[in-house]
Amino acid sequence: MYRGRSFMPGRRALVLSTATVAVGSAYLLARPAYADSNPVPVYKKRPGPLWSPPSRAQMLEHLRTSGVYVHRTSDGAPEPGAVLKKDEAESEGEDVFDLLIVGGGATGAGTALDAASRGLKVACVERDDFASGTSSKSTKLVHGGVRYLQKAIFELDYEQWKLVKEALKERRVFLETAPHLSSMLPILLPIYTWWQLPYYYAGCKLYDILAGKENMESAYWMGKGKAMEAFPMLKSDGLVGGVVYYDGQHNDSRMNISLVMTAVQHGAIMANHVEVTALHKRPDPSRGGEERIYAASVKDRMTGEEWKVRCRGVINATGPFSDGVRKLDEPTTKEIVAPSAGVHITLPNYYGPKTMGLLDPATSDGRVIFFLPWQGNVIAGTTDSPTTVSQNPIPAEKEIQWILDEVRNYLSPDVKVRRGDVLSAWSGIRPLVMDPAAKNTQSLVRNHMINISKGGLLTIAGGKWTTYRAMAEETVDAAVKEYGLKPNGPSTTEHIKLVGGHAWSKTMYIKLIQQFGLETEVAKHLSESYGDRAWTVASMAATTGLSWPLHGVRFSPLYPYIEAEARYAVRCEYALTAVDFIARRTRMSFLNVQVTLETLPRVIDIMGEELGWDRAKKETEFDNAVEFLKSMGLPEQATKIKLADVAKSHGNIGTLGLANSEDAKLYARAQFTPDEVSNLKRQFEEFDFDHDQHITKDDLIHAMANMGYDASTELADSILREVDFGRKGFVDFQDYLDIAAGLKELSLESAFTHLAQLDSSRKIGEKAQIGPHADDASSQRDTRRKIPVERSGGGT
Repeated sequence: MYRGRSFMPGRRALVLSTATVAVGSAYLLARPAYADSNPVPVYKKRPGPLWSPPSRAQMLEHLRTSGVYVHRTSDGAPEPGAVLKKDEAESEGEDVFDLLIVGGGATGAGTALDAASRGLKVACVERDDFASGTSSKSTKLVHGGVRYLQKAIFELDYEQWKLVKEALKERRVFLETAPHLSSMLPILLPIYTWWQLPYYYAGCKLYDILAGKENMESAYWMGKGKAMEAFPMLKSDGLVGGVVYYDGQHNDSRMNISLVMTAVQHGAIMANHVEVTALHKRPDPSRGGEERIYAASVKDRMTGEEWKVRCRGVINATGPFSDGVRKLDEPTTKEIVAPSAGVHITLPNYYGPKTMGLLDPATSDGRVIFFLPWQGNVIAGTTDSPTTVSQNPIPAEKEIQWILDEVRNYLSPDVKVRRGDVLSAWSGIRPLVMDPAAKNTQSLVRNHMINISKGGLLTIAGGKWTTYRAMAEETVDAAVKEYGLKPNGPSTTEHIKLVGGHAWSKTMYIKLIQQFGLETEVAKHLSESYGDRAWTVASMAATTGLSWPLHGVRFSPLYPYIEAEARYAVRCEYALTAVDFIARRTRMSFLNVQVTLETLPRVIDIMGEELGWDRAKKETEFDNAVEFLKSMGLPEQATKIKLADVAKSHGNIGTLGLANSEDAKLYARAQFTPDEVSNLKRQFEEFDFDHDQHITKDDLIHAMANMGYDASTELADSILREVDFGRKGFVDFQDYLDIAAGLKELSLESAFTHLAQLDSSRKIGEKAQIGPHADDASSQRDTRRKIPVERSGGGT
């Protein structure tokens, strides 16, 4: 339920004035701003339909030679050339990389694109895979932050106000530069207290006004009936109405990959699975002999090879891992990252509508929780709790249960929220930071922070996905000043379409269907994941051997991912491991751990064909993927499964491959097996003596008599009231299944379950005769026992 909050008189006045300003300014939002947009200038010709990025091997060659074969241009981006001499000797006058960026997440990739598009020679290395950290584990929103706006008003905090305004501007840029990966999403705030309706409406209108010309669609309010029509799963008891506002949503890791590929197209050298192991310094004559960073040692984690990369400056964009890189520069430096864990869960699509999200602004402990449609499923989160930094944090079970409990609070009782409905769960680390230059070193930076050490290490930390571009622009501006770089001009990323977005349209998928014979769901998925690069993916699709669809063999019938995507990921998007594919190039592991586990052998076979894996390498990849899936909600008990087990069973591994039936019950999505449903139906029919499809008071009296109990109308009424929650005067088969489910989940015994022979002394669905005393002699009937008091109606 949503709880009302009390406010001081001054705050009431502030709320009232906010409402007045919002309503008085509503005319500014009479139509969306898209019609007023200026044409987007083209700063770099879009990649042609046959464009293929340089290989990873070519990227590593340029890293080994410190970028001396990356040629500058007088205007626009640099152009990587052929590497003619691999063992280039060091000399003072060589034209090495301007910037070496450490970290390939949103901030690092965005900074690489900004720098390269200005004509700077830039390299970006990532220890794991692009977007392998926080950038793939976000809430998937592109938003200004309605809760930050609330804080800005109530705390009269101008800095918060500026943060929201900047994020709203960047939200619009985000949707323009990556239209295939991002879109508008209406979000409902259900209202359960009448006075909150004008309060939240005024706040959402102010949110619109603050966006100005960058606004999407105007917020609006609706009554109870319309709210239930828009979100049928909502709890109706006490509902007053709702307020709907608009924010953006995106596919985060696909966005990150698109940033990487766009940076590559603009001449950046990008390499995943390459780790910085040391930073090297030497005296800088221009700074009075001060020791400054001039190079970094890197290691290819795929081969173990190490070498030195020379550059004019190093940017640390490693998010939660910022302190690790900072200590390579200054081992005694104080840590600045205050990591916070945010857990999300994925639920089946019937938990919410396909086109509307929900925001609970007042959970049981005051945290905000989102409930959003995403990639055909529903995600719920996030929690916010202190944590320690790790590569793949495992979501805590108590956090998963907290989210489920909150979901129960605002969904209809008809939707049984069960642990088995959690298809996946993940934990992302939010890198909250403390500014080491601030007087109060305990206070956290509100948005992001740029810090430059004495040795010249530039650290960019904090922020959020929505503002990645603005952060990157500010970072490159600071680097140009600090390292004395000479770019061709200012940042142009506000107008650079990302790879895939140039020729994309909302109806592009229709051409994919018509030209390649793809299923509609598959074509939409390819269009919205790859943009105009979908033509290349589709051209790799194998024939199905069916009359329809002609092309596009799926990994699983439950999701639109096709086998051609694995080949494309290896050839064109630098995927090197099975985890790279299931987690970042596609979103299988985020959507459904069970399906991911079942399809892993086929994923590994295809990637093995492309990368030349032998049997031992395939088994290692499978084991690594299973270990990773622990961070996606796979229970510890299931991690002993092997590649041969899944391949032998052709993916039919049962619930998460759990051998123990008791373990499997917790994660099972269906309450009953087919045999159990059949047995329950038979039991119901035997209990229903008059065969009218209802178990009534007369049926209960008949059952009590047949089982040798004293039968009375009063006792039958009492037993029926216990299970007839709808007060219909009978129990139908659906009610019977609910009662059996309660017994199976929670061992809820009662007189009714005893008479139905559903009590826990026997297995549900086990065949047994009802009424063994039906043929007893009258003398035997006189000795019938009474139903125990704990089962005589109301007892559990």
